[in-house]
Amino acid sequence: MRLSLRHRAIRAVTLATALALPLAFAPPAGAQAGPVSDVFAKLLEKTVTGKNVKKHLNALQAIATANGGNRAVGTSGYDASLNYVADKLRKAGYKISTSPVEFPLTWEELSAPVLEQVSPTPTTYNTPADFVTVHSSGSGDVTAEVQVIDPVLPPTPTPSSTAGCEASDWAGFVPGRIALIQRGTCPFKQKADNAKAAGAAAVIFFNEGQPGRTDPYVFDIGEWRYGFPVMFAGFAVGNALAGTPGVRLHVKTDTKTVVGKAKNLLAESRFGDPDDVVMVGAHLDSVPAGPGINDNGSGTAAILETALQMKLFPVRNKVRFAFWGAEELGLLGSAQYVEQLSQAERDRIRLYLNFDMVASTNFAYKLYDGDNSDNVGSPAGPPGSAQIEKQFEKFYGKRNLATVGTDFDGRSDYGPFIANGIPAGGIFTGAEGIKTAAEATLFGGTAGAPYDPCYHQACDNISNISDKALDVNSDAIAVSTATYAFDLSSIPRRAAGAAATTLRSLSAS
Repeated sequence: MRLSLRHRAIRAVTLATALALPLAFAPPAGAQAGPVSDVFAKLLEKTVTGKNVKKHLNALQAIATANGGNRAVGTSGYDASLNYVADKLRKAGYKISTSPVEFPLTWEELSAPVLEQVSPTPTTYNTPADFVTVHSSGSGDVTAEVQVIDPVLPPTPTPSSTAGCEASDWAGFVPGRIALIQRGTCPFKQKADNAKAAGAAAVIFFNEGQPGRTDPYVFDIGEWRYGFPVMFAGFAVGNALAGTPGVRLHVKTDTKTVVGKAKNLLAESRFGDPDDVVMVGAHLDSVPAGPGINDNGSGTAAILETALQMKLFPVRNKVRFAFWGAEELGLLGSAQYVEQLSQAERDRIRLYLNFDMVASTNFAYKLYDGDNSDNVGSPAGPPGSAQIEKQFEKFYGKRNLATVGTDFDGRSDYGPFIANGIPAGGIFTGAEGIKTAAEATLFGGTAGAPYDPCYHQACDNISNISDKALDVNSDAIAVSTATYAFDLSSIPRRAAGAAATTLRSLSAS
């Protein structure tokens, strides 16, 4: 479509302003100019302030207050939050779009579940003493042979089982069998996703076996589309079944899920190479219990202000800001977004930066451990993740601020990206976990207390924010976004069509 004279004039002024920005931030006479990415990173660091980020948090608090006290997906509070962010970004000149999100609005068990050993020793197991139905389980009536997946039996003194986590665990699985999977070090959803891909007719998890990890308990796996029964048994039941060659079970569940619909919000820069996309994301929804101002108004507000302040930047790489829905229900917004992309579209995403809870009151500056230098818990992220971590370390180092690593444990929206080989990184200031004495020495605050004492509670309101952490981390977000918007030379290119691994989930084991 041809531009009108007025639109051509606006476009010319916008471009001229953008091109003039480096001159406005030129180094002093005699100083040597750095790379363009450094010039724009310094400019954005200066213009993104905690004070302005806090204005967005106040707006999100007002939205929650006017809409029943929360901004949970499927509510008017979520819709109003999305409209607030979209309006700001649209007026700033970003290309706005949405993508659909489906989530379980309600789930119920219509009749009692059945778990019976058919052979070699007919046995009826009882719920909830021996097993429970996992919430979001599908319906099904299956009688089949059991195949146990790579268990660690007897269990080690501390959790170590990777049963069902790795593709190699499923190499000899016979489609149509019931997968028996020990609890362990990766999310339940990751195990169930692998089971579905392998052709399982049903999934029975069993507890790992250490003290405190023996009984069945109810949890929501955050995925209702498996189409087969998903159960969780105690260690005694699972251990006995695993030790019985050729055991056959009868498994039955009768459930009903009502599906709700919402939207992710996406905003793309007008400038930049569409084959080199830098994604920056935060989840927009709160839990139903409260306004969600730290979790995750803080990440939302910080990337919103970053986008607004860089609206005229003549970026070399396309920048795509994502505001996810239904993260609190199991990363559903980000997972479904990545799932619906073609492989070619995934390949264009060079990296993903995730910002979830960046202003906890008892904060630590935690960086996602892209290279697994901590050598604990989850493995390193895809190639490029280590470089992202180093870039953040450089920012905090320049301010003489300490950082610690935090695992890619599957609890936030980076999960679907790293599962598809897309490098990721970001900042996290802590949730319900307990601050260590060493962390209190590094960051101040209170050892032995939660990082966020209002995590997933009604008191996660505008008073549940560290202004200091919000200001520092907003600058870090600005610097990282501007850096990669202009320079991706440190991020290795992936092979086109690289095989995807399994999605991770909030339903960590």
